[in-house]
Amino acid sequence: MKQRHLLVFSFLLVAMTIFWVHHRFVKSPTIIYLKSDCDKMTKEETELQKEVKKIFNKVNSSIPKISFTHFNNTTSAKNSKATIINPKDKYCVGDSLTVQVDMFDHLGKRKTYGGDFMTARIYSPDVKASASGRVEDLRNGSYHIHYTLFWQGTVQFSILMVHPSELTSALWQGRNKGHGYVAYTGSFVYKGNEAKVKCGFDLNQTHELCEYSNLKEEEHFYCEKPVNIPCGSLRQMMSVFVKSHSYLSEAEKYLLNRSNIRVEIPKNFEKISVSLCNGNITEEKKKCSSGLNYTFPSGYFYQNMWNLRYCSIKRYRNMDSINECLKGKIVYMTGDSTMFQWMTYLNNHVNSLKAFNLYNENWPMTRLFVDLERNIKIEWRKHTNPFMMLVFHTFKEEYTIPDQIDHIGGNQNTVYIFTLGMHFRLFPLEHYIRRVVNIRRAIEQLLLRSPETKVVVKMENTSEIDDKIEMMNDFHGYVQYSILTNMFQGLNVAVVDAWDMTVAFASENTHPSQDVIASEMDWLLSYLC
Repeated sequence: MKQRHLLVFSFLLVAMTIFWVHHRFVKSPTIIYLKSDCDKMTKEETELQKEVKKIFNKVNSSIPKISFTHFNNTTSAKNSKATIINPKDKYCVGDSLTVQVDMFDHLGKRKTYGGDFMTARIYSPDVKASASGRVEDLRNGSYHIHYTLFWQGTVQFSILMVHPSELTSALWQGRNKGHGYVAYTGSFVYKGNEAKVKCGFDLNQTHELCEYSNLKEEEHFYCEKPVNIPCGSLRQMMSVFVKSHSYLSEAEKYLLNRSNIRVEIPKNFEKISVSLCNGNITEEKKKCSSGLNYTFPSGYFYQNMWNLRYCSIKRYRNMDSINECLKGKIVYMTGDSTMFQWMTYLNNHVNSLKAFNLYNENWPMTRLFVDLERNIKIEWRKHTNPFMMLVFHTFKEEYTIPDQIDHIGGNQNTVYIFTLGMHFRLFPLEHYIRRVVNIRRAIEQLLLRSPETKVVVKMENTSEIDDKIEMMNDFHGYVQYSILTNMFQGLNVAVVDAWDMTVAFASENTHPSQDVIASEMDWLLSYLC
């Protein structure tokens, strides 16, 4: 009897050991669990979570929390006024000029707090010149717009109130309430059976879920588990805009009326004349390189071509010049459709680049172009979830930007370029902050193992006004732009500031015109060559 008990005990011990080893060292791509059980678990806050929270709280503290009872108590662009501070009789190229904007509500009452979202520019249509102005919020209802006079001639001013502070406050609070702007559907296929179920970053369900996690980056995504279908059989994903969803009250929605968006603020001046004065010295600019101290505005358009204030930009407008620059380079591009415009530009201007058929469906699938004679390889990928795709698509070959960077060895011939922003505007800001923090960490590691690798950040650009204005708002874009700019200060990366360019150009398209794209490519290639 003792031997029998000993045999049973030995068997159980072996079984438990096998079970422990399997679950300790074999990582399943999916985890099935009951959310109600996991909600009971408490975890110590990680270093990544602490950093995300710190950045979020800093942004949160900078945005006024405002409530209002009537439209008349909100900021009125038409009742506000702009005045040049300390006007001069003569302005010279290179001078700085500051305009003060004082805000009033629709009843003519002076505003006493800030938070209005504005964009500003100077322009000269006759020479197709323009530049952004830097907006400084004084927090008391007044703003200073700082301009640099880059060119000679007659210069006009434009100051737009994109949204009143009452709406930016509502947009900020609404965005961070949840994930209601987007609906995900996952398609599972198993032994001839197919199921389409709800998926998302935060499923408020109590039944069994499939979890698809990146533990290193602390990113989590879930799908409801189909009946009798394993989690590993998730095949395709689709996401759609939920246009009927809103986090705004009716009064706040009224502020999104088209007539109240991007409204010109009246000025007590019209134009100024800028001269090329005696003593103006044209400094010889350095070659564009990574790690330069970044300032805003970064440059200006002249004859619809972008000029940088701190380095020398070259023009790459034909196949020979582009080929000469890219010869011998391996270029990775990761981003959204605005970066796909870069890929399209290269494909249209360089006939020697040949597409390698990867048998992918839908436009945002991975693209590969090669030039065997010049040893050029260019790969474009989307930046993965969150990425809006209105049709079912395969996503198993997608990788986050940090994950892609971690798998690049790097050398003097390697270029990594990325952008992200537009698709993140629909989600609580923590998603964006977490991704950016992880990207910075990955870049720091890449530049440790390969300082010669060139890394280029393309900032997101302004977008159009359409029926998705609440969820895809430029205010959200500007918040993200500010975070990304601050996050990469001091890092040895290059920046192509598409936000600065599209504000200066007065672009109101999510996909900017070819004039803007060509100048973005000039800027990029001036870094690389």
